[in-house]
Amino acid sequence: MSVCRSFCIHVRVCFVSSHMPEHVVMAYLLQYGKKARMDIKQWQETLEGYFQQHQEHYLNLLKAQVDINSYTYYPEGIDRLAEVTAEQFAPLGFTSEMIRSECPGCGHHLVMTRKGTTKHSIALISHLDTVYTEEEEARNNFSWRVDGDRIYGPGTIDIKGGTVMIYMILSALQDYAPEVYDAIEWKVMLNSSEEDDATHFGQVCLSRFDEHTIAGLVFELGHFNQEEFQLVIARKGRGVYNVHAHGRRAHAGTQHPKGANAILQLADVIQKIEAITDYSRDLTFNVGHVEGGTVANSVPSKASLLLELRSFDREAFRDGVAQLEALDGYSSVTSADGEFSCRVEVEKVRETGPWPINDGTDHLFSIWERVGGEMGLKAIRQERGGLSDGNLICHKVPVLDGLGPAGANAHCSEHSEDGSKEQEYLDVPSLTPKAALNTVAIMELCKEVLDKE
Repeated sequence: MSVCRSFCIHVRVCFVSSHMPEHVVMAYLLQYGKKARMDIKQWQETLEGYFQQHQEHYLNLLKAQVDINSYTYYPEGIDRLAEVTAEQFAPLGFTSEMIRSECPGCGHHLVMTRKGTTKHSIALISHLDTVYTEEEEARNNFSWRVDGDRIYGPGTIDIKGGTVMIYMILSALQDYAPEVYDAIEWKVMLNSSEEDDATHFGQVCLSRFDEHTIAGLVFELGHFNQEEFQLVIARKGRGVYNVHAHGRRAHAGTQHPKGANAILQLADVIQKIEAITDYSRDLTFNVGHVEGGTVANSVPSKASLLLELRSFDREAFRDGVAQLEALDGYSSVTSADGEFSCRVEVEKVRETGPWPINDGTDHLFSIWERVGGEMGLKAIRQERGGLSDGNLICHKVPVLDGLGPAGANAHCSEHSEDGSKEQEYLDVPSLTPKAALNTVAIMELCKEVLDKE
């Protein structure tokens, strides 16, 4: 008999006792009483009541996280947050492991695991770091602040609110679907250096995945209101490069013909780089920083730029990389005396491949879409231009992103009285319905797999 089928066939009387919380007793009565099994609408109502009942607890967990500065390059704060988060998840049966990041100056990744009775596992992914230094937080008076339905603070939506969303889901599964909760191996995986776009965390994840890993679910923020919700089904890949132009220095007044101007060479190659952009393939190049030379009376011998390229499409991304790297060794500027030619050097800094639209993600989306539809919510597909940890694992397991609560102004710490600048905030009313949606969808995903046993 499958784990999930046991929901529909018999009542385990030992679960329903005078020592159980009322919401749990009611869940079992609903589940096993008048109906053989609760439908999705009943699950929605029951879970939303449960989450509302415990909302103060969830917000206390979130505040404990937000109160810790976890700037990417503040390892002491990252590791302290990892310890606090591990303590929060321990009552749910999780053991924790701290893994050193290969990002210089960063803290440890955190992997929390709860073993299951079957071979199947699900990864629930968030990150520990934020973009705010302690100095920036102090300068902008940016800390935990409740204002109506909003909670402002560093990481409230990117992504500590997502971590608390994971906790909410797991606690509900433990109380309401213990057979499912016990059957699956749960891996809560938190990147210490996501905001740095470091790729080492991907290796940490992939080394812990196998053919029985059902999905990688990423809890970045997601738009949500009473009518619709957005889920991320694809993300652009990103390559970062330095391009250097090497010329020959000369006195601009007395030896100008001997000089080979590196800035002039770089200016030419910039136009060639920008020309690789192809909007029909969602392939873009952006030269974001340029520097070169020292003084006006010297022909410059060095100039450099920093650029990025992005695309949703893996083939377009590879083509863009190939065209860029083909400029290595390029020369179009020679000194007036003909003795020296400039040379271009292309240097890769980092590369994270695209997460394209794919069948595995489409299937996950279809589950959330169906569950949301029965809850009266319309599911919207979103393709985001920015990266997440989903890019690092999408070639190995089905991935769905945007599962965190709603909010706005990620990466923003400034507030102005005229409202033109506002700080990052969490939309508190999104917590309960989004958690209910995610919990039921994950139950349906597990049922689909476990019923095949």
